[in-house]
Amino acid sequence: MQWTDRIRQVKIILMVAAVFIAVASLFISQYLVRDLFVEERHKMEIWAEAMRSFNNADENTDLNLVLKVIDDNNTIPVIVIDSTGNATTFRNVKLKATNYEDSLRMATEMGKRMLRAGNAIKIYLDEEGKGDFINVCYDDSVMIKRLSWWPYIQLGIVMVFVVIAIFALLTSKRAEQNKVWVGLSKETAHQLGTPISSLMAWTEILKENYPDDDLLPEMDQDVKRLQLIADRFSKIGSLPELIPTSLTEVMRHVVEYMNRRTSAKVKMLTEFPSEDVMADINASLFEWVIENLCKNAVDAMGGEGTITIRVAQETAKVIIDVTDTGKGIRKKDIRNVFTPGFTTKKRGWGLGLSLAKRIVEEYHKGKIYVKNSEVGKGTTFRIELRK
Repeated sequence: MQWTDRIRQVKIILMVAAVFIAVASLFISQYLVRDLFVEERHKMEIWAEAMRSFNNADENTDLNLVLKVIDDNNTIPVIVIDSTGNATTFRNVKLKATNYEDSLRMATEMGKRMLRAGNAIKIYLDEEGKGDFINVCYDDSVMIKRLSWWPYIQLGIVMVFVVIAIFALLTSKRAEQNKVWVGLSKETAHQLGTPISSLMAWTEILKENYPDDDLLPEMDQDVKRLQLIADRFSKIGSLPELIPTSLTEVMRHVVEYMNRRTSAKVKMLTEFPSEDVMADINASLFEWVIENLCKNAVDAMGGEGTITIRVAQETAKVIIDVTDTGKGIRKKDIRNVFTPGFTTKKRGWGLGLSLAKRIVEEYHKGKIYVKNSEVGKGTTFRIELRK
């Protein structure tokens, strides 16, 4: 099974587990809250009955049990409102008031809100239930409020856990890919070293034996090209040295190379400013980036068209645009063009643009992206570097 498929399966499992935990937690919490609400309602009915007994008590009434019931309520906020709509007493209610009159006024307003919400028990003070009455208004206790909010807090914790787990998996995947990429690059450079050394030696022998042969300079150029490729691969995975370099000169090298390696049907155009544009780059690796963009452009144009390289500078950055007149990129594919393995060509590994992105963003701390693309008309890739 591929690593990408495994990551996708793990993410799905984590998301399903998070949803299941959240739903189960909500269901259980709501069940507990409903039971506690019924229990508190029952307690308030007993408390209201105790208040009625307290108001109707005379000198012969034993109030010990009544006072115990009233005093035992230390959790449920309760406000007693008389028949005129004014608060007469309150308990377990926090009011920001400076005197007793303000406290009663604020308690009255709060009690009326409880009454409108339906959290009230109406108690008639006489035995017949027709005379004066009071409304015992109450609110949910702190425990019920906390239980009501807890599932959402738990859901947030679960989601944070899922995000961290997915991030860890993606980081692990990226680290593994980087190790494979770096190992493959360095091994390639190492394996190329021996045959390149042999070719260099054979080239020198041929120069001594056939000094006037016209093919030897071309062979020498090809060997140097192989040496440059090996040098580029050896730098993958290590921090390259960045030095002030003329971008105009780098672009000219690329254009010269592409002109030698492509047909006459491909035109290479350049648009450079009059003054030299300097930037801190590793020339060998940066040429590789531009070459990859140009080679992709040649493939996109089917070996016939125009490639334009523009260099411009702003106050804090340098801009390089590589524009082709090829078939363009579909909108749905633009976000995937830098993904390793993604390619629309019948042949190819889909690593060129991924490598270019790595060199520009990780090694040169710049940006590379598709500035614009139109199917059937062409594509422009833009590179931004700090001056």
